[in-house]
Formats: sequence, C-alpha cells, structure tokens
Amino acid sequence: MAEQVDDDLWSAIGDPTRRRMLDLLLIEGAGTATTLGRRLPVTRQAVAKHLAVLDRAGLVHALPAGREKRYRVDEAQLARAAEQLASVGSAWDARLQRIKRIAETIHRTQQDRQD
Repeated sequence: MAEQVDDDLWSAIGDPTRRRMLDLLLIEGAGTATTLGRRLPVTRQAVAKHLAVLDRAGLVHALPAGREKRYRVDEAQLARAAEQLASVGSAWDARLQRIKRIAETIHRTQQDRQD
C-alpha cells in the first residue's frame, strides 16, 4: 500500500524560496535567518517566515544561538519527503503506462477498421 502523502510537508517544499533555503542549509550545515537572508533575494523577515513554515512541517529544527535561532535540516523528515515523492512518481508512472496501453489499443482498433 502506498504511503499517504503529507500535504503540509509538500506545501512547505512547494515554494522555490524554501527549497533554496533547504539547499543552503544542507550545504552549510546550519544557518540563521540573517545568514540565509544574505544569500536570498528576500528580506530577513521573509526568511524568518519561511523558516517558520519549514519548522512547522518538521523539515528544519531551531536551536537558540544568541539573539537568533540556528536552523538545521531534519534529514529524516527530508528523507521521508523523498520517499513520498518516489512513491507518487511510481504511482504516476503506472497510470501513464495504463493510459499508453489504452491509447495503443484504440489506435490499433482504428487501424484495423481502416484496413
């Protein structure tokens, strides 16, 4: 049975800015809203809001670092997202194969009628 897709998780990942933030955190190991804001074309406040979304989805976790929070990617949750994506991809591959077989059958039937 296919794993149920977590809509909150995919909603968080669906935003290009948040995906870029995850990339930066994975590359750098950790970061704050300030350090991420220097690397992104959005304000520090926007970065903080995006980090809150990622935190609610469980994709990042924050630890206090002075006056700021230092964020790290939750690799287990990211792996779960990758597994869900693979599962959804497999399901769509199967659907597309069924559609292809139906289309080929229709095409053959039409060819047989023309002959």
